[in-house]
Amino acid sequence: MKEVVELYPLFGDYDLIAKVEAPDYNMIGEIVVSKIRAIEGVKTTKTLARMAF
Repeated sequence: MKEVVELYPLFGDYDLIAKVEAPDYNMIGEIVVSKIRAIEGVKTTKTLARMAF
């Protein structure tokens, strides 16, 4: 999906880190819920936000 701009596999508590870019925080939520959580095998997600000043 075009909103995922970086993807890193991990070992440990999490399997992947996906860097998602969107114009605002609400759109990030829509992408996570409607696209990422809809992928078969995705059980949970955790969203961390970064802000630039």
